[in-house]
Amino acid sequence: MNLGFLASHGGSNMQAIIDATKSGALSARPALLISNNRNSQATARAQSEGMPFTVLNSVTHPDPAELDRAMLASLEEHGVDLIILAGYMKMIGPEVLAAYEDRILNIHPSLLPKFGGHGMFGQHVHRAVLEAGEKTTGVTIHLVNNEYDQGRIIAQTEVPVLPDDTVESLAARVLKCEHEFFVETLARIVASGLHVS
Repeated sequence: MNLGFLASHGGSNMQAIIDATKSGALSARPALLISNNRNSQATARAQSEGMPFTVLNSVTHPDPAELDRAMLASLEEHGVDLIILAGYMKMIGPEVLAAYEDRILNIHPSLLPKFGGHGMFGQHVHRAVLEAGEKTTGVTIHLVNNEYDQGRIIAQTEVPVLPDDTVESLAARVLKCEHEFFVETLARIVASGLHVS
């Protein structure tokens, strides 16, 4: 199974998945990274791993429809079976959504539907969790549709919020969980032959 990644910044979840494919924990092949950010750490990671990558954004393709078509062409050229959003900060275009219906996964650092939606990413989520006085947060893996964090939930796992947590300490603990949980969930999906449920 060929995995395609979309990432805007660090790409640490992508790296965790690549590492799992190299160790044999995940029977899949990292086939492509598409980034909207030429200087992202994700592109540096792809380069060091020898994985094909391309930069596609509003500079390379000012027309959103052309950008959408270019992304789809690149995904198809590399034989991508499953798309993984690893910190991708843009909406997915309608052509990619249609071609990869039920085959685009995102990971979100909370127990959706809590603390999701537009603008809720990274430390914004963890700050909102702490300000709400939550005792538990977690990680959600969901299908991607045309609304932020609204796709069908595939898997969730809880992470405790500790009394002395800061935004930074909570973020670090949730991220560690993301890396492990994404690999576990992908292994289940790959083993089932792309049956996402």
